[in-house]
Amino acid sequence: MAKRTYPLSKVYGLLEPGPVVLITTAHKGQTDIMTQSWHTMMEFDPPLVGCVISGINHSFDLLKASRECVINIPTLDIADKVVGCGNTSGRKIDKFKRFSLTPSPAALVQAPLIKECYASLECVVADTRMVNKYNFFVLEVVKAWIDPAMKNPNTLHHFGKGNFMIAGETIRLASRMK
Repeated sequence: MAKRTYPLSKVYGLLEPGPVVLITTAHKGQTDIMTQSWHTMMEFDPPLVGCVISGINHSFDLLKASRECVINIPTLDIADKVVGCGNTSGRKIDKFKRFSLTPSPAALVQAPLIKECYASLECVVADTRMVNKYNFFVLEVVKAWIDPAMKNPNTLHHFGKGNFMIAGETIRLASRMK
């Protein structure tokens, strides 16, 4: 195979680690939904997730103030709503109403779950040492929910500039972890 150079500005599209998510936040009566794909698992137990949230986003302010959120994992059937949430500001509109998404109460945090999503992870901020420099939050998942009816969810994976891959096929390979 002959390889060629690749633009550094596009590297993120090669490394996107997981599904596009919808992060919900709430503080003092305000809620927001933010589309996000810059996240990574950091630890298994307790589950820790690192994520980058731009300081210009309304969700950044709500997360910083409340120190909690929900990471909701959408599927292909609401892809247009996911993109819509990413292309609008929660400072100007109520994204739940605009995109006909259903907020559901969480068990341990104030931010709502999104009913239409395959899974929802209630999180609390575990570490803020990298927030000021990198906008990087370390979140601890304190409660997790899934829709058991979805056996192989068609999650969205972002390659950049409006390009997505759809996951859903599951294969099993030999592994040391059984």
